[in-house]
Amino acid sequence: MSSLESFDFILFGGSGDLAMRKLLPALFYRHRDTSPNHGWRIIGTGRDALSRDQYLALVEQNCRKHVPTDDFTDAAWNAFAQCLDYTQLDANSEKDFALLADWLKDSGSRIRVFYLATAPGLFASICANLGNAGLVTPNSRVVVEKPLGRDLPSATRINEDVGKVFSEEQIFRIDHYLGKETVQNLIALRFGNVLFEPLWNRSWISDVQITIAETVGVEGRGEFYDSTGALRDMVQNHLLQLLCIVAMEPPVSLQPDAVRNEKLKVLCALRPFTDADVGTKTVRGQYRAGAIRNKPVAGYLEEEGIAPKSQTETFVAIKAELDNWRWAGVPFYLRTGKRMGERLAEIVVNFRGVPHPIFPNGGESGANRLVISLQPNEGLKLEVMAKLPGEGMQVQRISLDVAFAETYQMRQWDAYERLIMDVIRGKLTLFMRRDELDAAWSWLEPIMSAWDRQVTPMKFYPSGTWGPTAASALLMRESHAWHEEM
Repeated sequence: MSSLESFDFILFGGSGDLAMRKLLPALFYRHRDTSPNHGWRIIGTGRDALSRDQYLALVEQNCRKHVPTDDFTDAAWNAFAQCLDYTQLDANSEKDFALLADWLKDSGSRIRVFYLATAPGLFASICANLGNAGLVTPNSRVVVEKPLGRDLPSATRINEDVGKVFSEEQIFRIDHYLGKETVQNLIALRFGNVLFEPLWNRSWISDVQITIAETVGVEGRGEFYDSTGALRDMVQNHLLQLLCIVAMEPPVSLQPDAVRNEKLKVLCALRPFTDADVGTKTVRGQYRAGAIRNKPVAGYLEEEGIAPKSQTETFVAIKAELDNWRWAGVPFYLRTGKRMGERLAEIVVNFRGVPHPIFPNGGESGANRLVISLQPNEGLKLEVMAKLPGEGMQVQRISLDVAFAETYQMRQWDAYERLIMDVIRGKLTLFMRRDELDAAWSWLEPIMSAWDRQVTPMKFYPSGTWGPTAASALLMRESHAWHEEM
């Protein structure tokens, strides 16, 4: 698509939290900064009986909440509001879809995006009704949000239901972490610089750590979270996708299948888990009462919507291993948790030390580290050894930092802005292919099964800490340590 002059964006779950907090503010920004945009049409759908004016008031309220004051002007809002509409729609009502078809009848060959910001249980009925109403054209795309199932069989059913109506090239399985600026820069760092490629292997890298830590709890989503847990909610998609970007071989191009073929090879190279492996290479935890920023917070079992004596994990640590020539013997430590000591998402690449230290304090010398920060501040930090000023040859670690906000002096796009624009343009590179999803679920199934059978006991940790002590022991057995412990 050479321009963004004309497209229809149909947002299912248009009054929900994701739409109001992320999707509509992202569309507001892109509308504000894109010219020409006179052909944009965005329609929110939902069960709520809202008039267009009521919906616009709701969207404006949330955009003002989630868009900084300096970026939100009356002129920009008024222009964006002209693109917006709303219709009440029941996902199971063929009559409602007929009304939607009537609304879209004059769209011709325009790009048509169906964004399913709903519970996965509604994907099948929405897609079937879209097909029955004749709404799926060759220029249509469908965007499906995680979680796509809770295991391989359920994910297969969802993919088959969506695939009955849309071709694989029309299905955009979104993972917003892949839209983050730093993840894009990781690709540029690896494949746009000759400096790192000779070192990006088992000979020079000691271990890789990928962490997504949150300070929040279940935030009113207790019933959903208690049936999902951290392994399904975060590891199956976000963490494994980041692992793929770090570990994949150089693709021949940035074409979608060239990149996704290499990511699939990584997922297929993950060493399968036995019950014994699950017991020694995984940690599952659950937060208890504690303090976040010196304010007391409740434990997981005291949260609203959580079943008594729930065995749902809020923390996961895994030692993952890849059986291929590049990475054999290099552990990839994956970690995620709620109510952690700090909100951050980062990738840490620890290089091996120099083969022969010659400095007086040389035990540390040569242990370089690359830290890729995804949130809250996006940037890159390369830690190298340098001489301390003064007499003698004492060395210490210093950091070469690149903070993207300071370097580029411009507003950084939100991940959803980039991904929504890629959907409209039909660019699939940053979206998961079905075989990737299947491979990820297949690798996790032995862990889920073992945990269901209590092979690995639940470990508890106070809110405001970095998780159970067992997570530190997981690395100590290999003489490694988490980044914040170094």
